[in-house]
Amino acid sequence: MSNRPNFLFLFTDQQRFDTIHALGNDQIQTPNLDALAASSVVFDRCYTPAPVCVPARFSMLSGQYCAHTGCCNNNGTYQYEGEGFYDAFTKAGYDTCCVGKMHHAKDLYGPMGFAQRFTQEELSHPLDDYTRFVMESPYCNVFDYNGQRSELYYIPQISQLPAEYHPTQWVADRSLDFLLNQVSEDKPFFLMASFIHPHPPFAPPAPWNKLYRTVSTDPYIPEHPEEFTPFLSDRFTCEKIGISRQDLSLLRNYYHSCVSFVDYQVGRLVEALKQRRLYDNTVIVFSTDHGEMLGDFGTMGKRSMLDAASRIPLLLRVPGKPAQLRHDVCSLVDIAPTLLRCANIPSNDRFDGIDLFSEQRHDVVFSQYGTGKAGAYMVASNEDRLIYLPALDRYFYYNTIPEDTNKYDESSPRVKALQKLLLDYIASDCCDPNSAATADDVSGTNRFPYGPKRADHLMRQAEERARIPAGYTIDL
Repeated sequence: MSNRPNFLFLFTDQQRFDTIHALGNDQIQTPNLDALAASSVVFDRCYTPAPVCVPARFSMLSGQYCAHTGCCNNNGTYQYEGEGFYDAFTKAGYDTCCVGKMHHAKDLYGPMGFAQRFTQEELSHPLDDYTRFVMESPYCNVFDYNGQRSELYYIPQISQLPAEYHPTQWVADRSLDFLLNQVSEDKPFFLMASFIHPHPPFAPPAPWNKLYRTVSTDPYIPEHPEEFTPFLSDRFTCEKIGISRQDLSLLRNYYHSCVSFVDYQVGRLVEALKQRRLYDNTVIVFSTDHGEMLGDFGTMGKRSMLDAASRIPLLLRVPGKPAQLRHDVCSLVDIAPTLLRCANIPSNDRFDGIDLFSEQRHDVVFSQYGTGKAGAYMVASNEDRLIYLPALDRYFYYNTIPEDTNKYDESSPRVKALQKLLLDYIASDCCDPNSAATADDVSGTNRFPYGPKRADHLMRQAEERARIPAGYTIDL
C-alpha cells in the first residue's frame, strides 16, 4: 500500500459560506458536511479570487490571482502558461481523475492534466460525457438536464430527472466507480468530484425539493439598501426579474435542497473511502468557486464583492491534523501550494497562494471581477475589506459581516494601508480590457425584457424541433 496520501477534492459551484449546519446554519440539513467539518481544519475567512466561475477556477488551478493569470471573467482570455497543479499530481505518479464541471478556459472538455476526466459541463455537447449518458438513458427526451435556463434561470423548478439520473448523483456515481473499482492499493490517487449545484437553475430532484417547505429565512436587507446599488448588477435584481416574496422563499428553499443533495453525495463518497480502507490516508478538501446573493440586498447571483458572493466555505481534512476553526484570511489560490506540499510534490509555478499549514499567514487576499474601468477589485483581511469600483472611482470599506454601511474614510490609517495594497494589486493586473466582457455581456437584441439573455444549450435544438408536430413553431 502506498504511504503517500490520497486526495479527495469535493467542489461545488456557487455555494454560500453559510450553508453548513455545523458551522452556524441551524436550518440547513448537511449531516455529512457536518461530520467532515468535525474532523477538518475549517477556514471561515476564505474569499474567492473572483466572484464568477471561470476566473475563480483558473486561479485555483494556477495558484495565482486573476491579475496574474489574465483571466478575470467567463471567457477564454488568459496569460498563464503553466500546466496547473492537477498536472503536477499526474506527473508525480498519482492516479488522477476528475468528474464533473470544471468550466476551464483553456480547454473545456480536455484532460486539464488529469489522467482521466468524465465531463459534465452546464450545457449539452457531443463531447460531454453526461450529455451522452442522458441521451443513452430512458430520459433522452430531457434537454435541459441542469434545469431550464434563460427566462427560468432564477425560477425555482423541480428537476425533470429522478434522483438516480440527476447531474449531482451522476458525479457521485462516476466518482464511486473510480474509488471502488479503479483505485489500487499500490498507487495513490487524486480524485476531484465537481458538482454543478447549487448553481442556478435551482432544480433539485423530487422529493428533495420538499426538505425546506416550512423553513424559509428572510434575506438580509440593510437599513439603507440604496447605498449598495453600485455592487448590484441589474441582471438579477429581485425587482427587475419580478421575484415576489413567495418566489424568493421558494428559491432559497430549493437552493438549500440542492446543497443537501450534494451533501448526500459527499456522504456516499466518504463511506466508499472507509469501505476501501482508504479513509485514514486520504486528504479531503471541500470548497466552492464563489457564493450566491440569494436575495440579500434585494438581488440574486454572483458578480459582486459583497460577502454573500465573495466568501466561500473551505474545509481541509488532513490525517494527523486535529480539527480546528481558523479565522485567518485565505483564498482558493492557496489550494495548489497547500495540496502539493501535503503530497511533497515540487512545482515550478510562482504561487500567489501559500501553504495553509506552514507558519506563513496572509495579511490580506485579493479578489477581482473584470478589469480596468469595467472592473471591481477587493482586498480582504480577516477583519475588514476595501473595495474599489474604477467606473465610479469610489472606495467602500466594511468591517462587519454582513455589510451595513460604507465606512470609508480617506484619512484613516487602516484605509490608507489597504488602499496602497489594493492599488499595487491593480497596477499588476495583466488582464486585457478589450476581451474581458465577452461571456457576461448582456447587451444586444437577444435579451429578455427583465434582464437575462438567452442561455439555453445549442447542440440538441434539432432534436427539440423534431418533437414538435407540424403546424406548431418552437422558439429556440
